[in-house]
Amino acid sequence: CGLMDLCSAAEVLVVGAGGIGCELLKDLVLTGFSKISIIDLDTIEVSNLNRQLLFQRQHVGRPKVEVARQSALLYNPSAVITTYHDNIQSPQYDTDFFKQFSLVMNALDNKAARNHVNRMCLAADVTLVESGSAGYLGQVTVIKKGRTECYECQPKPSTKTFPGCTIRNTPSEPVHCVVWAKYLFSQLFGEPDAENDVSPEVDGETAKSTRAWVQGIHYDPALLLNKLFSTDISCLLRMEQLWTHRKPPTPLIVENLCTANSSEELSSRDNILPDQKIWSLRECVEVFIESLKVLRKQQLSVGDLTWDKDDGAAMDFVAAASNLRAHVFEIPRKSRFDIKSIAGSIIPAVATTNAIIAGLIVMEALKILAGDTSLCKSTYLPKYPNPRKQLFISCPLAPPNPKCYVCAPRPEVTLVTNVKILSVLNFQEKILKEHLGMVAPDVDIDDGKGTILISSEEGETTENLPKALIDLGVTSGTRLKADDFMQSYELMITILHRELPDDTLFTIQEASSASSESKKRKATDNSETEGPVSSRRRKDSSEL
Repeated sequence: CGLMDLCSAAEVLVVGAGGIGCELLKDLVLTGFSKISIIDLDTIEVSNLNRQLLFQRQHVGRPKVEVARQSALLYNPSAVITTYHDNIQSPQYDTDFFKQFSLVMNALDNKAARNHVNRMCLAADVTLVESGSAGYLGQVTVIKKGRTECYECQPKPSTKTFPGCTIRNTPSEPVHCVVWAKYLFSQLFGEPDAENDVSPEVDGETAKSTRAWVQGIHYDPALLLNKLFSTDISCLLRMEQLWTHRKPPTPLIVENLCTANSSEELSSRDNILPDQKIWSLRECVEVFIESLKVLRKQQLSVGDLTWDKDDGAAMDFVAAASNLRAHVFEIPRKSRFDIKSIAGSIIPAVATTNAIIAGLIVMEALKILAGDTSLCKSTYLPKYPNPRKQLFISCPLAPPNPKCYVCAPRPEVTLVTNVKILSVLNFQEKILKEHLGMVAPDVDIDDGKGTILISSEEGETTENLPKALIDLGVTSGTRLKADDFMQSYELMITILHRELPDDTLFTIQEASSASSESKKRKATDNSETEGPVSSRRRKDSSEL
C-alpha cells in the first residue's frame, strides 16, 4: 500500500499540545494521519496565544487538548482525534497503552516527562520521535530501541542550584533574591519545604518556620514585612563573622516607605512599558501587600498554591519581595519583566521555530511508517546558517551508549555519597526520582535475603525514610536493585561511600569507572550494621 494509506491506518500518539504540539497536530491532519491521540495536562493561558495557533482568546481556561482537537478538525474533519487531558506519567498510561501506537511523537517542554516517555517507548518497543525548541534553536531526532541512542544516553545540563545558606543569609546577585522570593511564596502559600525555609540561620540552626510564624500572625502584611526585611536582617547582622569580607545589609524601615515622597522613583518614567519599569521601594511594598491579600484569599479557597510565572498575583509577589530583599543587600533591583525571566528561566518561544520543528517531526514519521528508518536523521536548527549557508544540520542517528543507565542491556550506575548522612528519604526523592527519573521505585538490598529498603506500596517502608543508609546496612560496596514497575525499568546501583563537600549530596559515576575502587573498599570496610527493614517477595511483571 502507498504512503498515504500507511498514514491513514497508523495510530500515533502526540505528547504535548503546546507550541510544537499545536503545529504538529495541524501538520499531521493535513498530511493524512487520521488516527491521532494527544495528551496534555495544561489549560490555555493568555501567554500561549502568541505562538500556539490552534487557540484563541475565547479559549483561555479550557483544556489544551480539547480545543486543539476542535481546531485541528477544521483542517480535516474526517480525522479521528482522541484526547487525554491528563499527565502522561499517570499509572494508567502503561506499556500496553504505548504498544497500541505505531509511533510516538514528543512535543514536551520538561526533562522529567521526556525521560518518562523515553523509558515507556523503550519498554513498549515503540519508535519515538523526540523534539525540542528554545528561541531560534530546535532539534528533532528518532529513538529506536537497540538501534539508536535513547533520550538519556547522553547527560543533559542540570538546573543551576544555590547553597541554602547563600539564599537565606548572604545573597550577592539578583537571582539569589528571586530564588529567596520563590521559597517565600512556597512557605506562605504552597507546600512548605523545611530545607527551603527563608528564616535566617543562627548558629547553624534555623528559627521557627516561616509558615508557623505567619499563621500565628494571621498573615498580617505589616508584621510580615517587618519580620522579613527588618527583624530577620537585624538577626543576620548579629552574625558578625558573615560580614568580615562582605558589605552588611541594611534593615528596611517599612513605616518610612509608606509615608515617603519618593522622588527617585524610576517607575514614574512614561517612555517604557509597565513590566519593564523598575518599581520604587514604596511601590514594592504596595504590590507586596496587595498580592499577599489576593494569594491568601486564593489559598483559603482552594488550598496550597503552586507558583506559576503566568499567574499575575504570584508573579507580582515574587517581583516585589525579591526587589525589597535586593535593596536591603544593596543588590540592583530588577523590572518585573527581568524577574519573570530569571524566575521562570524563560527563553522566549518563537512560533516559526515551532512550525519548522513540527514539519521535521512529520518528515521523520513518514520515513518510519514507510520502513525507511535507516534514512532517519537527527536534525538541528541553529540560530544562524553555517558557513555553507545551510539552515538545517543533519547527522546520522547515533548508536546506543553501552554505558547508558536506561537503555543498556544491564543498566548500572555507581552512587558516590556519604552513607552516614544520606537519608532513605533523600535517596528516594532527590536521587531515584529527581535525578534518575523514576516514578514509583522499589529498592532491594542485593544481600540474598530480599531485604527491602524502599517500597512503592504506601506505608510499607515509611519507618525507613528518616534513617541514614548506614543504619539499614548500606555501606561502601553495597549493591541495590531499583525497580520501577510503572516504567518497566530496572537499575543496579553500587554504593561508594565518601566524605563529600557540604554542598554536594551525591555524584553519579558510570559503574565501570568505579568498580575497582568499590571492590577495594568492600574488602576493607567491615562496618556493616543491620537495621529493622522488612522483606517481601519481589513483584513479578506478570502480577502487575
